Amino acid sequence: MEQTSQPKHYRFYIDLPKDILVDEVNKLSREELIDWLSWNDPNGVYNDEDSMDEFGNVMSLEEGREIMVRQISEGQGFYL
Repeated sequence: MEQTSQPKHYRFYIDLPKDILVDEVNKLSREELIDWLSWNDPNGVYNDEDSMDEFGNVMSLEEGREIMVRQISEGQGFYL
């Protein structure tokens, strides 16, 4: 494994057919989605407090699911 100066996160890319991906994402709670989205995109605005400050509303469960599927499908990766 290549050594870098970045934090040591062990990441494994998972490639799932979209229908299975959607099924798996749909099993996640809103809190789990927020945690994953915040981790995967640290510059994004996902938690309720930041979202209220930035946009005046909070992300719905459905919006979170759509964002996660989009991020994974666009190749930002699904990493564990």
